[in-house]
Amino acid sequence: MVADKNKQNKDVNTSNKSIENYSNNIWQKNNISDAKIDCEDKSLVIMMPPPNVTGSLHIGHALNMTLQDVIVRYWRMKGKDVLWQPGTDHAGIATQMVVEKQLLEEGITSRTKLGREEFLNRVWEWKEKSGGTIINQLKRLGASADWTRERFTLDEGLSEAVIEVFVSLYKDGLIYRDKRLVNWDIKLETAVSDLEVIQKEKKGYYWHFKYPIVNSTKHIIVATTRPETMLGDTCVAVHPDDSRYKNLIGKKVLLPLVNREIDIIADEYADPSKGTGAVKITPAHDFNDFQVGKRHNMASINIMNNDGTLNKNTPKKYQGLSMLDARELVIKDMDLLGLLESIEETVHAVPYGDRSETIIEPYLTDQWFVDAKKLSLPAIEAVKSGKTKFVPKSWENTFFDWMYNIEPWCISRQLWWGHRIPAWHGPDGHIFVEKNEELAKKAALKKYGKNEQLVRDPDVLDTWFSSGLWPFSTLGWPHKNRALDKYYPGDVLITGFDIIFFWVARMMMMGLHFMKETPFKEVYVHALVRDSKGNKMSKSKGNVVDPLILMDKYGTDSIRFTLTALATQGRDIKLAEDRIVGYRNFITKISNASRFIEINECFYDKNFNMKSINLPVCKWIVSLLYETADNVSKDIEAYRFNEAANKIYQFVWHSFCDWYLEIVKPNLSKHENNINKEIKNVTSFVFGKILAILHPIIPFNTEYLFSNIHKFGDVLAISNWPDSQKDDVIIHKDNQEIEWIINFISEVRSLRAMLNIPAKALINIYFKSLDESYHKFISSNKDVLYRISKIENIIYSDKEIDNSAQILVDDATFQVALKGIINIEEELNRLSRDLTKIKNDISFIENKLSNEKFMSRAPKEVIEEQNNRKEILKNRLSRVESAINKLK
Repeated sequence: MVADKNKQNKDVNTSNKSIENYSNNIWQKNNISDAKIDCEDKSLVIMMPPPNVTGSLHIGHALNMTLQDVIVRYWRMKGKDVLWQPGTDHAGIATQMVVEKQLLEEGITSRTKLGREEFLNRVWEWKEKSGGTIINQLKRLGASADWTRERFTLDEGLSEAVIEVFVSLYKDGLIYRDKRLVNWDIKLETAVSDLEVIQKEKKGYYWHFKYPIVNSTKHIIVATTRPETMLGDTCVAVHPDDSRYKNLIGKKVLLPLVNREIDIIADEYADPSKGTGAVKITPAHDFNDFQVGKRHNMASINIMNNDGTLNKNTPKKYQGLSMLDARELVIKDMDLLGLLESIEETVHAVPYGDRSETIIEPYLTDQWFVDAKKLSLPAIEAVKSGKTKFVPKSWENTFFDWMYNIEPWCISRQLWWGHRIPAWHGPDGHIFVEKNEELAKKAALKKYGKNEQLVRDPDVLDTWFSSGLWPFSTLGWPHKNRALDKYYPGDVLITGFDIIFFWVARMMMMGLHFMKETPFKEVYVHALVRDSKGNKMSKSKGNVVDPLILMDKYGTDSIRFTLTALATQGRDIKLAEDRIVGYRNFITKISNASRFIEINECFYDKNFNMKSINLPVCKWIVSLLYETADNVSKDIEAYRFNEAANKIYQFVWHSFCDWYLEIVKPNLSKHENNINKEIKNVTSFVFGKILAILHPIIPFNTEYLFSNIHKFGDVLAISNWPDSQKDDVIIHKDNQEIEWIINFISEVRSLRAMLNIPAKALINIYFKSLDESYHKFISSNKDVLYRISKIENIIYSDKEIDNSAQILVDDATFQVALKGIINIEEELNRLSRDLTKIKNDISFIENKLSNEKFMSRAPKEVIEEQNNRKEILKNRLSRVESAINKLK
């Protein structure tokens, strides 16, 4: 039998890659991640935020997907029919840029040289060849999504849903075409969303210009960081209560360089405390100015071409210049006219495109918009009423702030890759919005009475438009089907805070409008992963952590456990490599425990009655196991991921490995008897359940040990979550004996460490009086106490023991004889020196922290480090003082 078992033995030091390959293969073979659409089990639905098809796994993905996988693996083990819906986003701008870069390498300088159809063919070719990278990386991370249902936002079914939604919203008056101000990328020549705009702090200037007042020798002075936009000014605004300008309201100034008369108006947007209090207004090139212009019915003069050069609405000498070149010339010309009053240095935020890395210009152009204000109202109500809850709840405030101040949503993009807008323009400018060209032609024939040539709108939809339909379009909508009935609405969405507005809110708006239900009951918003010092990761800082490199170095499970253990609600993650090393050591600890259990031939006999266990240590570990399983359940269900990870960590490392295995070790090697049989069965049983509790967080190693090494079952991923009733186990609540023994050993160990008692030195411990129950605990566990604590004897004495140190275990007092063990005088001297040094170190840090100059100049992380150091020293101080008191 032993020989047979040895043959089954596998090397638990097998490389991470082998372990991961084994687990992935067994999961694929058993289809563990497939949703069971025809089963009657309750479902758990999570919609995976679709990563860009151009993407590669970054640390934010790793956190987001790990937390989702923890949830789906947990609920799968709890018996739910889980649908984790995966897929990728077509990522309009990013994908188009990738292919345009390839064309440039081939000598094709513009996509227009290929034509739209051929260009799109090239993009599809790229997608088929390289678009699966991110999916393969997610699978390597262990993401157990239903890959048989993988979707792409430009696939046939989702494209049908996009067309259906666009046409429906248009005919309901919720989509319209308008000339409005948008973020304009002058390199890509398209409108971009706010999420695709990065604000960079730049050194700049305020140029103070004098605008001559008409029919006066006086001027009004305005300040601007963008002098070139003055060519499109249509008025100057002052605050209605600003006494300096009250007599000028209603008068005009002559706009220099253009020689156009413009009004001086009263508007509260002008802040008397800032600059001169007078503001030049350029409605076509500034978002705030656009609103001022609308309030006063001012003209909006667009001075820019699509490529960022100045157009024919500016004087001829400026036409064709870039905005920055025009700026230099405008400043020069104003100076020559004597109208440059002064120049003031400043630091201000300048918007850049996250893809093109060029300055984003506010630009007045014809675009398609969604009436987001109307669509937002049901979404706001859903959160107010609790139909959708945010975790942490504080994110509701962010949601409401965005939604109450929502603007029309610009959904058109001047790209070729994406969902082309289903709109056709007639010869008179009339627009026909229909599901296809045939229906558009029918509508045109009805209007014109004859066949007229229609031109399809060249724009495509914002990527967020199609991803906003994700919770129902991926389920086959607009067609009724079983999947849609069963899996909509979903249960929880796990996402980063940066897309609450761009994606979460839009899914809610679309879901409530078309499905009449909010798409998810809960939204868990995880924090940002920062570097070890708390800095935001960026390529420019060189502090970006590549999860793929970490996975190669430490194994995927180590990364997953680290991210889960650090995922505290509402607190950003400081990712330090030494934390990963620590959790890799935890996985090594589990592997070592597995080997120990194998070597000692601990096999669970299914005929063994777990209700019949008698040993206090076995009752204790089984009770603690199920208590841990219940607590981890509660934490996962409440999205307290860090607490779940830390509770199972404490149980496995300390309760099971450090205490239980250490206590039962001698009995495992003895000849088989009832005690030996019970310990071996309980040890194997508990270890199998440990692997189950750990599985959602570290799936690869647990699956490998469960199904391959110990043969606890066929597949851990679809095994049951530990449940004392289903497992037919009795929970013993009175475990005082083992808990007292652990406290006793801990006190002895602590004393030995504090007083530098040699590791091999046997000690004698004395007591005067002892509660009867404690007597029983000691006599029943003498072998354990003596072996682990290195005790020669525990003896009754009615006298005080000279040269001894005292320990307290609950309300029992013991004296540890030190004569001949250590030199008490020397030890007191050593501890006194330590005490003095620690106090000096604490004083040094306190002086630093009370120094105003240091506090004002030191980086935040340095101050935090000093405070942490101070706390560590205070703890050491307490321990040293305790040691001294024990010797006095």
